[in-house]
Amino acid sequence: MSKIAFGFLMLALASLALDIFIPNGDLGDVPLFAAATFFGCWLLALLVGRRIKFDPQLR
Repeated sequence: MSKIAFGFLMLALASLALDIFIPNGDLGDVPLFAAATFFGCWLLALLVGRRIKFDPQLR
């Protein structure tokens, strides 16, 4: 896993932890939207880094 992908993964986990440990209503849904965005960026970084081999043929 590249350093950028690892960074996005840590940001997603930190956003989820922020949503869990902050009392309800303080930040709204912002940490969840941030976590979803960082998770999407993490998947994109994995695909760009070619750590996930995409095979369009179902075997």
